[in-house]
Amino acid sequence: MKQAWFKNWFNSPYYHLLYFNRDEQEAAAFINKLILHLQPPAGSTMLDVACGKGRHSIQMANNGFDVTGIDLSEESIAEALEHERENLHFFTHDMRLPFCINYFDYAFNFFTSFGYFKTRREHDNTIRTIAQSIKPNGTFVMDYLNVHYAEDHVVHLSEKEIEGVNFVITKWFDETHFYKKIVVKDEVLSVPLEYTEKVAKFSLGDFTDMLAYQGLQIQEVFGNYDFDNYDIKKSPRLIMVAKKIR
Repeated sequence: MKQAWFKNWFNSPYYHLLYFNRDEQEAAAFINKLILHLQPPAGSTMLDVACGKGRHSIQMANNGFDVTGIDLSEESIAEALEHERENLHFFTHDMRLPFCINYFDYAFNFFTSFGYFKTRREHDNTIRTIAQSIKPNGTFVMDYLNVHYAEDHVVHLSEKEIEGVNFVITKWFDETHFYKKIVVKDEVLSVPLEYTEKVAKFSLGDFTDMLAYQGLQIQEVFGNYDFDNYDIKKSPRLIMVAKKIR
């Protein structure tokens, strides 16, 4: 049986080279603004869903919260575990499967770490996992791409060189998904590697329905990491703050 595209790609060192070898100040600034906005009580328990190597989790733990990060990638979690401490925990876990019940005060899903699965049921299972993991009146924050902005601003072909590795990136979309083909050229490779990302076109309306079905009600919507108001055409991000109402 062929593995889902994200299992191979998310475990690849090239994935982390392309996306995550970034300035940690960027992550710190976003998390600090988010905490300032949410005003979580001291010692709040937080779940970082699809945490990668844990850069957001680490930043939240640095603010004194009790943070747990989960991710499908064993390689990412192995690296994240190097930062584990009394108020920071990491587990390899598939977010489609249950993880803790009524335990966390807050749950987060950052950087479009959703929309990868083949079926609507798998996406619903993920929302259910998150909804079940937080306490009644708990808060869930989801950071997703804004479909309408992404359609209007797609760059069909681009090339990047990072640390001597060349990435050729081709983007396109159809009615239901965005696609990104990444060709990796590295002198240590005998032939280039090729990965294709596929992300579902979920709109604010889709999320409103999916979250409501699992007892989550959207309270606020922002359009970028500065927490400006969401504009359906002009905002690069779709950042939703929801409450667990049942």
